[in-house]
Amino acid sequence: MSVEKELQTRSNHSCELCAATENLQLYVVAPKDGTYAEECVLTCSTCLSQIENPDAIDDNHWRCLNDSIWNPEPAVQVVAWRMLHHLTAKGVDWSQGLMDMMYMEDETAVWAKALVEAAENAIVHKDSNGAVLSAGDSVVLIQDLKVKGANFTAKRGTAVRRISLVQDNPEHIEGRVDGQHIVILTKYVKKTK
Repeated sequence: MSVEKELQTRSNHSCELCAATENLQLYVVAPKDGTYAEECVLTCSTCLSQIENPDAIDDNHWRCLNDSIWNPEPAVQVVAWRMLHHLTAKGVDWSQGLMDMMYMEDETAVWAKALVEAAENAIVHKDSNGAVLSAGDSVVLIQDLKVKGANFTAKRGTAVRRISLVQDNPEHIEGRVDGQHIVILTKYVKKTK
């Protein structure tokens, strides 16, 4: 039997999070690979779109977690915990209480927290105003910078296009100024649109 068929049978052909019965899709709960039904959840399109884009969470839709946190399937518990974590971080008042009531086996809790802890420990590059920088962004220097080893000064207001991020240091980016590839401290740049 296919994984999707197993999920449909397990869930009685309804979303395992909100119990909707239309537009059901298989969702693989990372970091698993979806080889087995135990690594997946059957979700509706509404739940899936918000799981994949937590910034677009509709707080009221997720009140369904009041029931789904008690689901015996570890994959469902993991997704429920992660969504409650997002809601709590967003400041939704009822989510912390629900999270406190939730019980998971130790192995399931480790699975639930794996991606959250990885995201929290990820290196984030921010400009002088606190805007998050990504590889390929453009920035402007906010003060004159003497470039060591190149014998020139990069002037305030100089645009640096298509920056790259130094992966092991959140305070360093790289870019080209006057034809030279240089390392720049993030506190001396401002992201441009």
